[in-house]
Amino acid sequence: MAHSTPRHTRAKANVMAIALGLAAALFGTAAHADEWPSRPIHFIVPFSAGGANDLMARACAEGVAKALHQQVVVENKPGAGTMLGTAFVAKSAGDGYTFLISSAGVVSNSMIRESVPYKDSDLVPVALIGLAPSIIVAPANAPYKDLAEFIAASKAGRTLHFSTAGTGSTPHFVEGVLATRYGAKLDVVPYKSGAESINAVLSGQIDATSEASIVVLPFIKAGKLKALADAWTVRVSAYPGLSTATEQGYGDIRIAHWAGLHAPATTPPAILDRMAAAVDQAMKAPEVVARLKAVGIEPEGGTRAVFEKFIADERAQLGAIVKATKMKAD
Repeated sequence: MAHSTPRHTRAKANVMAIALGLAAALFGTAAHADEWPSRPIHFIVPFSAGGANDLMARACAEGVAKALHQQVVVENKPGAGTMLGTAFVAKSAGDGYTFLISSAGVVSNSMIRESVPYKDSDLVPVALIGLAPSIIVAPANAPYKDLAEFIAASKAGRTLHFSTAGTGSTPHFVEGVLATRYGAKLDVVPYKSGAESINAVLSGQIDATSEASIVVLPFIKAGKLKALADAWTVRVSAYPGLSTATEQGYGDIRIAHWAGLHAPATTPPAILDRMAAAVDQAMKAPEVVARLKAVGIEPEGGTRAVFEKFIADERAQLGAIVKATKMKAD
């Protein structure tokens, strides 16, 4: 005669199976994190090679490779206002082998664009690599010597022309603060790149712009551009004589060209913590600090929590500028 299994026994067995399954999954995740990295890691740069973000990415990759004893490959995937490379990482497996070299676009794209091929929640902050303070510059023969005189000149006579590297670029956000918080009368002239924007100022076609310290410092030191203010909160190590906008009385201008590391949101926290520690170690290496500071980049590093707060502050600041200016991508 066949015997049936009591209902409560079957239920208990089901609960045990679920518990064992969860334990196995958790153990698998922990084991995966312990053995990571077992193959090359890829840093995706959503810009062309040679720019500030690319330079910071390569300096970071070199240090991270030493810290983790694993090769780190830097890949450039420019296009669509950083969205091409960003989407590639957002849709990648969260296995700790694909990371995004992020910039302000990872925060602002969803604010100013009708359509973005990923959700902000698809990516999580890992670590801040470094930043190049944005420097407000004018032609060498400009009649204004500092930010106050530039703003006053924009209000007193003709509207001044301010070039950007396109809608939503870092110079555009600098212009947005100057106009909405301090009443500067500026006509925005968008170019396709920062190089074109700077060339327009060098030739005297444009009255001013704001660009990364690494880009403009050679021109400033050669007397080809006039520096009006450092738009970040601290002075540039490679050019300490230039005062910040805050020191000049314009404390709402806190903008830099920064590079960080983001990962697919499904990446295990243990891997994120190890990567953050590796980035921190890399950006504090004396040879890296000396090399980057010499060209106008401030190495950062720090914990995941530090970068999470940095991103939250960026989101609040850039969001306020987008709202005040009604900024929309072309």
